[in-house]
Amino acid sequence: MDENRVVSDESTANRELVTSRIFDAPRERVFKAFSDPLHLAQWWGPTGFTNTFNQFEFRPSGAWRFVMHGPDGKSYPNESVFVEITAPERIVFRHISQPQFDMIITLAEHDSKTLLGWCQRFDSVDECRRIATFAIDANEQNLDRLALQLEKIP
Repeated sequence: MDENRVVSDESTANRELVTSRIFDAPRERVFKAFSDPLHLAQWWGPTGFTNTFNQFEFRPSGAWRFVMHGPDGKSYPNESVFVEITAPERIVFRHISQPQFDMIITLAEHDSKTLLGWCQRFDSVDECRRIATFAIDANEQNLDRLALQLEKIP
């Protein structure tokens, strides 16, 4: 089950990119893929990207600084701050590099699987629309990579 949307209404939804996916893995394993930097570095980003993590403090107010290395040879520095962590249900971080957004990740039990909710909330409608032109596909690639990484986590 994949669902993408860019919606327009008077709430924050007009500034959000939202997707969801069901993973054939228990919620604790999916949470570990996010919370363990050794696993996260293996799958974060679209197809062809690699990561160098410089700082990963997985706690509220903790910093996450890393560089994404694109398949084109370019490097993309990223800086985020964790806002909320409720294991194994919810992770919220603020991406403070450009483009700025809040990332809200939810993990719900779904039979013996996990329903992942993925919401990027941007500061403006215009920024959301601009990023949507490439982020919708990139987010799906990111989740494809997560599915592959989940097979490697006991």
